[in-house]
Amino acid sequence: MEALASLATAAGLGWASGVRLYAVVFFLGLLQQFGIYALPAELQTLGNPWVMGASGFMFLVEFLADKIPGLDSVWDAAHTFIRIPAGALLAAAAVAGGDAGMGIAAGILGGALAASSHITKASTRALINTSPEPLSNWTASFSEDALSIGAVWMALVHPLLLLGFLIVFFMFAIWLLPKIWRGLKRVLASIRQLLGTPA
Repeated sequence: MEALASLATAAGLGWASGVRLYAVVFFLGLLQQFGIYALPAELQTLGNPWVMGASGFMFLVEFLADKIPGLDSVWDAAHTFIRIPAGALLAAAAVAGGDAGMGIAAGILGGALAASSHITKASTRALINTSPEPLSNWTASFSEDALSIGAVWMALVHPLLLLGFLIVFFMFAIWLLPKIWRGLKRVLASIRQLLGTPA
């Protein structure tokens, strides 16, 4: 049961990293720095002032960039190559004190969940950006901020409960992504029609 809880913690950190990597790193650093939660030894360096300064600055930049329709999608596209490997590393580090096999398994699981949450987030936001009003974009962005911080806390305090949430999310993502893809294809077809470009 303890091994399952450790993997659930790793999975939660990976998933949250796919949504808001810098918020996850900064929040974990705050928990460590102020003694609110003792992180595993391999993650305690996140409480280092330099790490917190860098992650806090990037969290602020991401917080602002993510509220601007269009720019948020560019930001997401660039971070495809950052969030997924970072999610795998955080997940592996969360259980690295155990055996090496569990660390590798956690890294694979964390990377896969970071990829699924990142792709779901990025494609959903791209579709939301087709709406001319900014309110839906801001609502989605603030929801993602709260969800990622909440997921980190749940991963540390109630990992098995979070594991249940992640299973539901994964099934929802499998159901949702084809619909988002069809929606994006319709939007692209409309743009082509407006520009008079052949499909």
